[in-house]
Amino acid sequence: MWGHLRASSSMNKRVTSKDSMNADVEANSDLLENGEQEMTNPSWRYSCPHVLVATIVAFLFGYHLGVVNEPLESISIDLGFSGDTLAEGLVVSTCLAGAFAGSLISGWIADGVGRRRAFQLCSLPMIMGASLCATAKTLAGMLAGRFLVGLGLGVGPPVASLYVTEVSPAHVRGTYGSSIQIATCLGLMAALVIGIPVKNIVGWWRVCFWVSTIPAAILALAMMFCAESPHWLYKQGRSAEAEVEFQRLLGSALVKSAMLELSKSDRGDETESVKISELLYGRHSRVVFIGSTLFALQQLSGINAVFYFSSTVFRRAGVSSNLANVFVGIANLTGSIVALVLMDNLGRKVLLHWSFFGMALAMAVQVFASSGVASNYGAFYFSVGGMLLFVLTFAVGAGPVPGLLLPEIFPSRIRAKAMAFCMSVHWVVNFFVGLMFLRLLEQLGPHFLYSIFGTFCVMAVVFVKRNVMETKGKSLQEIEIALLPQE
Repeated sequence: MWGHLRASSSMNKRVTSKDSMNADVEANSDLLENGEQEMTNPSWRYSCPHVLVATIVAFLFGYHLGVVNEPLESISIDLGFSGDTLAEGLVVSTCLAGAFAGSLISGWIADGVGRRRAFQLCSLPMIMGASLCATAKTLAGMLAGRFLVGLGLGVGPPVASLYVTEVSPAHVRGTYGSSIQIATCLGLMAALVIGIPVKNIVGWWRVCFWVSTIPAAILALAMMFCAESPHWLYKQGRSAEAEVEFQRLLGSALVKSAMLELSKSDRGDETESVKISELLYGRHSRVVFIGSTLFALQQLSGINAVFYFSSTVFRRAGVSSNLANVFVGIANLTGSIVALVLMDNLGRKVLLHWSFFGMALAMAVQVFASSGVASNYGAFYFSVGGMLLFVLTFAVGAGPVPGLLLPEIFPSRIRAKAMAFCMSVHWVVNFFVGLMFLRLLEQLGPHFLYSIFGTFCVMAVVFVKRNVMETKGKSLQEIEIALLPQE
């Protein structure tokens, strides 16, 4: 049951700096309510540079998802595990295991040292891990490097979602959230393009890993010049610094109104620690359940099986892997651009609902193509078309929306740790899909496997319709107040 905001007397629990700030914003609240101080949307130019730097994490996320796609065969030959599907699956999935470990601590890192330093910390294992992969002489060395990269990837994406949500004005927050998906898509495409010479140049796969150290280093350096999240600063009792960062992000005219919005959602208990039991059974357990289920259904749809093994699957269908990867990348980018345009117009729930519906339809096409009913010539076109439709519809909603929606619906007190918990669910499911996909494909056949993926897409459609709220155009404080459970 959802209730209303706790009585304003709970604000007295705040530290002195917040009491002082609240007195200031209360003095201005009457002016705001009477319309004497006109509210306008801030220019996107203030916050855009900070968001662009944060999306480097998403680029690296996409790059490392795809970096072993094309080179996997060459890596297996050079390191001596060619033909071992379990070892090939481990090269993919060890990174995901590391990401799971990183995601578990990402919330505590983000809350402990701030969003900017969390970005810098996540870049270090990505640099070290990529370097270890590039110089690996054995399978063990490759797996160790992939695990380190995964640690960085586990910390980075949740922090990026938090940061982009917290520094973005409400009227462009959906657009900025979609930019994370576009950056992920560009990272995937970059990995596929850089991997093209791998068949013709001996050892080129090592270059593929070295390349990833460049954006990771840029991220660590550029974050030194970016704004810290005002929401995090406010939670630390550093209201004066929060005002300075709001001025950088929104312009001086809207600082007071932004601080007033923060004070409205102040429940006086921000300094209390958040335990896992509270996320699972506490007053906010429902929104945590919604977030975890969304991420689980996103992965159970089978999308990362496409990204990890598209080269292998298309080769078995007689399609050039390079050509197939180009078309997959174009479909992903096209869908991401559509999401960028529509996110703040149609809203999160509409895109998410129709995205999963389109993915279910694409899986039905894949089942038909693999059933043997269609001719060989027709099955080829249905298979490729269904795969591209699947990627396109995923990128429109199921890809970008969960990472944007969840930081919006999580209260500020639990936001970082709840994101960490939900992302850990994401990585667990992702790990098993990456590890088992090729074996399931061999044992069950594509017909049955695609049927399973399609079933999960249908389940996601029903879940979104019944449980997801619309957050388009609302400030984080308005959303938090609307979702507060009754005391």
